[in-house]
Formats: sequence, structure tokens, C-alpha cells
Amino acid sequence: MTAPKFGDDEEKETDGKFIIIQKPPNAENLLKRPDEGLATIHCTKVVRNVNLEKLRHNYLFPEIEARELEHMKKYPDANIIRLGIGDTTEPIPDIITSNMAEYARGLSTRKGYKGYGAEQGNKDLRKSIAESFYKGLGVKDAEVFVSDGAQCDISRLQLLLGSNVSVAVQDPNFPAYMDSSVIIGQAGDFLDETLKYKNIEYMTCGPQNNFFPDLSITSRTDIIFFCSPNNPTGHAASREQLTRLVQFARKNGSIIVYDSAYSVYITDDSPRSIYEIPGARECAIEISSFSKIAGFTGVRLGWTVVPDELYYVNKVPVINDFDRIVCTCFNGASRIAQAGGLACLSPDGFKAVMSLVAYYMENAKILVDTFTSLGLVVYGGVNAPYVWVHFPGSRSWNVFSEILNKTHIITVPGSGFGPGGEGFIRVTAFSQREHILEASARLRRFL
Repeated sequence: MTAPKFGDDEEKETDGKFIIIQKPPNAENLLKRPDEGLATIHCTKVVRNVNLEKLRHNYLFPEIEARELEHMKKYPDANIIRLGIGDTTEPIPDIITSNMAEYARGLSTRKGYKGYGAEQGNKDLRKSIAESFYKGLGVKDAEVFVSDGAQCDISRLQLLLGSNVSVAVQDPNFPAYMDSSVIIGQAGDFLDETLKYKNIEYMTCGPQNNFFPDLSITSRTDIIFFCSPNNPTGHAASREQLTRLVQFARKNGSIIVYDSAYSVYITDDSPRSIYEIPGARECAIEISSFSKIAGFTGVRLGWTVVPDELYYVNKVPVINDFDRIVCTCFNGASRIAQAGGLACLSPDGFKAVMSLVAYYMENAKILVDTFTSLGLVVYGGVNAPYVWVHFPGSRSWNVFSEILNKTHIITVPGSGFGPGGEGFIRVTAFSQREHILEASARLRRFL
């Protein structure tokens, strides 16, 4: 919850208690805790990163968790159904965990033990990713960088790009793009009147434009963050839409950072990779993840593709700099996780993980049918495990609170994804079937 400020003091709410941080003009600060009284603390002379001070709100998902904790205090006996944070719930298939367990046991033997691996990832896994997800698209093994997840790669890419580039994001968008842009120094101050950061190009992507920006009025930026299928709206950009995006980037000399973390959920002929579009290899980086493919949200494994043909204005290949960033900031993904990734991409392993995808998409269908039957306009749930529900005339956080208070269901307020999400909530299909069915029954009673 955003803390009110009074003069130079700061009032913060933490777990239902208030901590007053006083800032007198002397070398010591006084910290008043409810359970400790008045205590003296020592402060260094190090100035806080000014970019962190620009962050307008707490990160969205810890904020939701904090509100859930408050609700649990108020209703200790409530059976809460969590359809908010997009965390997978179904067990990882045994064919995959067995491979990880066998590899882990091997580490206890002299023959099987291995220490540091290549920062770029296991060669066999890089080859398997290229062949499984980019067959016929010209992606080479050496262009695939295995990581500990797409969200971590977003931050590494920001370090690669630096603070002097201009940035465009979809609105609404996954918060990590925006927050990392602010932290690295690409954004200006937050403007209360617009609920936007200065120096960031917000590309409106809503029902009024088929969830794709009007590029005729979009300013030229160095970097374009684009996610398809989109989190939170669930929209998968069409081939024609992505063709326009690539042409726009090439014309402007921009780089697209393309997030395809939900590509395996696509059920129609929408592109699963930006590299299906001619010319994309000269203007796009693609990030993706095993998190939502195979339930690796806690195992942590992803990848980034940086094509050889992608160059800076001075003709230096971008892949060279990204390799340096990876080698400097990363010691490589867990060998055990990579063993799991290889198992995922075996014929039997991939069949097993796609059964999980089908399970979650059936959950999405139940949610879509539920909200639609209640007379609400619903988007998503067809090419992505997210359902984007419109509550016209209502504030997103108010809808979130009302649903939570009356049904004990956690959702995500759309405004947490940017001003373009106001009036919507996002509901995740990542849940056990019995919880989805119970949530459906509660929602029908409530609405």
C-alpha cells in the first residue's frame, strides 16, 4: 500500500503495523517500531539510488500478497482461492523430475560431479531449444542463452541496454518491464495526473484497437517491449499485427524485446515466435521460459535468443555484448534445472508437459464461460491461461476488494499492469480443477 508522506518523514504500513521513519537533519535517524519503542540506528553516508525513489508503487504481486494476509486476519476461517499470481499448481511430470533426480544423485559421485558450467548454458539444451521452438526459423544453437528465467533475463537485457535508451511498452503490461526501466534510469518522474512515467512511450493495447498499438501515432523509441500472448490481456498478436510491428521497428531502427513465455498456449495460427516474421532477426531479441510450459516457476529455467544479424548503430553485434553481460553477471543456470529442461524437450517429456498446458486451458475455458454467463465482457483464455474481465465504470482495486471480501477469491486488479488496465481484473487459470469449479460457483452466487 502506497504510504502517505508528511514533510520529510515517511509513514509505511508493514503487515498491518505502521513504521515511522523520521529524517532529522543530523547524522542519525530515529526508527520508531510499535514493539520496540524509540531506537537509535546508524546510517551510512551512501545516497540511495535516485531511480528507486521514482518507483511509484510497491511491486504488484507482493502488494496483493499483503492484502491477502490482511484478509486472512479478518476472515481466519475463510477458504481462500488464489487466482491472482500466475503460479503453476500441477505437479511436474515424473519423466522430468526423474531426470533431474538422477542428475542430482550423480553429483554425489566422482564420475557424475560437475562444477561450473558454461554461462550460456548446456550445449545440448541450447540445441534442443533451437530445434524444438525455432525449427525452420534460422535460430542457431549459439544464439540461444539459457538462463534462470525470463524475468531475470529482462533485468540482464536492461543492463545490456543501459539508461540512455528510450523505451516503449504495451499498456497494460507485465510490471517487470516498467519497473526495470525505471530502476535502470530510462524513465522520468511519475506523473500523478496521467498515472504514467515521463520518457516512456505507452502503447495502448485494449479492446478498442484489438489489443495492438496504433503505430501511426506511436513515437519512435530505441526499445519496444512486446509480449505475445500478452500478460495480462491474453491476446496473441496475429501474423499481420506482428508484421506491422517488425516493419515499424526496422523503419525506426529500434530493437524489439519480445516475450514469448506463453507461446505454447496458442491454439490458433498466431505466430509463436517473432522470428516467424520476415526481417525480425535484424531487429528483435526473444525471451522465453520453462516456467509456464512445464511448471518450472520454482525450478527456474528460461532462455533468450539474440540473433547474429542484430547490430548496434556502430555495427557491433548485440550478441557480443549480451554474451559479456551473461559472463559477467551470471554463472549459468542450475545443472539440475537444465537436466529437467532436456527432459521436457524429449518426445515423451514434451507430450507430458503439453498435457499440463491442456489442463490449464480447460480451466481457462471454465472461467471464460463463468464470467460470460454473468453478462460480463471477457477477453483472453483462448491463447493464454489468463482471463481479462471488464467491469465498466468500476475501479480495478475496488473490484479486487469486493470479489475478495464476498467470495474469498484472489484476482489481480488490471490497473496494476498500467493505466490501460483500469476497469479490468486478471484471473489466472493456473489452479487445481476443484478450485476453479468452486471459484466458478462462488462467482455465480456473488455476481
